[in-house]
Amino acid sequence: MTLPVSDPAAWATAMNNLGMAPLGIAGQPILPDFDPALGMMTGIPPITPMMPGLGIVPPPIPPDMPVAKEIIHCKSCTLFPPNPNLPPPATRERPPGCKTVFVGGLPENGTEQIIVEVFEQCGEIIAIRKSKKNFCHIRFAEEYMVDKALYLSGYRIRLGSSTDKKDTGRLHVDFAQARDDLYEWECKQRMLAREERHRRRMEEERMRPPSPPPVVHYSDHECSIVAEKLKDDSKFSEAVQTLLTWIERGEVNRRSANHFYSMIQSANSHVRRLVNEKATHEKEMEEAKEKFKQALSGILIQFEQIVAVYHSASKQKAWDHFTKAQRKNISVWCKQAEEIRNIHNDELMGIRREEEMEMSDDEIEETTETKETEESALVSQAEALKEENDSLRWQLDAYRNEVELLKQEQGKAHREDDPNKEQQLKLLQQALQGMQQHLLKVQEEYKKKEAELDRIKDDNLQQENCGSRLCASSQEGEQPLEKTAVSNPVKSEREALLVGIISTFLHVHPFGASIEYICSYLNRLDNKASYQIPSKLTTSPLLPISTSDVESLMSRLQHTFRQEMTGVGASLEKRWKFCGFEGLKLT
Repeated sequence: MTLPVSDPAAWATAMNNLGMAPLGIAGQPILPDFDPALGMMTGIPPITPMMPGLGIVPPPIPPDMPVAKEIIHCKSCTLFPPNPNLPPPATRERPPGCKTVFVGGLPENGTEQIIVEVFEQCGEIIAIRKSKKNFCHIRFAEEYMVDKALYLSGYRIRLGSSTDKKDTGRLHVDFAQARDDLYEWECKQRMLAREERHRRRMEEERMRPPSPPPVVHYSDHECSIVAEKLKDDSKFSEAVQTLLTWIERGEVNRRSANHFYSMIQSANSHVRRLVNEKATHEKEMEEAKEKFKQALSGILIQFEQIVAVYHSASKQKAWDHFTKAQRKNISVWCKQAEEIRNIHNDELMGIRREEEMEMSDDEIEETTETKETEESALVSQAEALKEENDSLRWQLDAYRNEVELLKQEQGKAHREDDPNKEQQLKLLQQALQGMQQHLLKVQEEYKKKEAELDRIKDDNLQQENCGSRLCASSQEGEQPLEKTAVSNPVKSEREALLVGIISTFLHVHPFGASIEYICSYLNRLDNKASYQIPSKLTTSPLLPISTSDVESLMSRLQHTFRQEMTGVGASLEKRWKFCGFEGLKLT
């Protein structure tokens, strides 16, 4: 770099800024006081950000900080900085993994050797592709070298000391998009992704709990070991897991069934131990609750004593002897003690309320359980009696048929009966009478059970509606009594019986029924049916029943029966519905 210059002082300043000893044209030091150990001239501070060891390009500088670019002298050319007042040169968006730069504005006489001489200070150059149109592409070894090359954008280059147009140019350095750079960047990203996946997998494996030990296969020896472990409380969980795995694998067969049964029996023996442990823990919890309650009560007593001390100190007899600051402190302490006392008192009362609620819930559960058990027992007895009643009735019908057959045979024979047949007939009649008597007894017991079951149900309903009835009765007592003579729509005992039967029939037909259907049902009733009407309720027979009588009776009871029109067009039909429960709600 021994180029002729006209001003030796300017040449020395430029060499000093580059950190090199200034030399003359003949190679002699221009300034004798240059200190090579400091890399600068003594007494002159550096005025450029370029440091030795970083090449001719400094590290990246923030864009908002102005950079003073200096003249750069190379072996075959000189680079002059651009005007600092001009805006920075524009660049395209940086491609991912960019290692290639576009360099335009080269001199026409510029060679590849000059390009290498200028840009090799930015880093290792891998390839240069030069064009005949004064531009080239340079590919570096690393990405950060591209940033150093962009620092030279805007510099004016001059070959030697020539001022010819072909020996000068203005450099424009920009990012270039190359397939090799993109491929290497993608390979690097894939490698990083693989490393990240491997790192995550290793982290998951490290955080994953250890796998349980493998369960051994079944054998007589292993069976005896597991049986011994089942008897040990400390090894019970491991042994039960092994037993469960063997059973799920299908190791149970005819030969090993006894061994498995003994192991299951050993597992069952631990149920009592677990129940006892639970009972002991519950007992400890109750004792701890009791201790806590006693301790809380003692604390409340002490708080009461402290509050009493504060109140006694607040009386005028002692209050006048305290200073103003002392009175203020005593008042604050008294308020704090009262607040804490109230909080602890509420906590203790809450504990007592919870205990009372638990006791009441237990009593309610016991009463409901006893009622349910009684009802279920009565229902089961009633069902058993009903089945027995049906079986006896069938036997009675069979005996009747047999007697009728014997009588028919006797009439066909037209001769006197043998003593054996007479005896057989008498035995059958006696058996028939006994069956009838037994049937009557069973029916009476069945009716008693049904009456008792109905009574229990009525009692439950009365208990449930007790509150509502009491409220209704109290409201009626407060209101003035107004008695009006209301005509009874049911005029006879027979009509009351009809109302009950029709209500039951329509209650099981929620969508209603026509008047003809209701009358046909009433006419089909028989005195011998299970739904027969007791003779105690009426003295006159129900049959025959006319449609007009039933319809007039139902129309008089507007709060019990309601007539509605259903269907469309030709299928339009009048139906009666039961609305007795709605009438109760309305009244």
